Amino acid sequence: MRLVVLVAALTVLTGGPAVAQASGPLEDTSSVEANGHRIIQLSVEVPAPPSEVWSALTTSEGWRRLGVSFAQVDFRTGGMIETGYAPGAAAGAAGNIRNQIVAYVPGRMLAIRNVQAPPGFPHAAEFAETATVMELDPVGEDRTRVTLTATGFAPGPAFDTLYGFFLRGNGQTLEMLRDSFAAE
Repeated sequence: MRLVVLVAALTVLTGGPAVAQASGPLEDTSSVEANGHRIIQLSVEVPAPPSEVWSALTTSEGWRRLGVSFAQVDFRTGGMIETGYAPGAAAGAAGNIRNQIVAYVPGRMLAIRNVQAPPGFPHAAEFAETATVMELDPVGEDRTRVTLTATGFAPGPAFDTLYGFFLRGNGQTLEMLRDSFAAE
């Protein structure tokens, strides 16, 4: 269960009801580079304007909307997105997930890298070698295409496990983001 929770916080969120298929299915355009490194690339259309989706990805309130018990966002390059799923989670708790903001383009792109996984998370060192980029593209006035791209999944057993886990989990995350807006 803790692993599913990590997926949610690392990339924007986990599980959730299949409410909004009218908003479009999840699209998987994942690929493999010439050097054997795998790229997870998933997209979904969210029934909300880019400004609202951006807020969900860059504010403490937005992360709480996506099912975390605790969220604290220090939104700046080098800042942190810290989330916790345990009841009563608080800043600095050992079980929290911390993602460093690597770069962003306001309202359009957010790049993060995990710097703290929960204790016991398998292959945490290898996971720290990956990065996740979330891109927002307007689709009409009140819709946004969100594309999540995760890179750095090298060949080998540890990365095989991580790739499979995050391919499923990131898909659930995007569906939850979509469904959280569709439910409004």
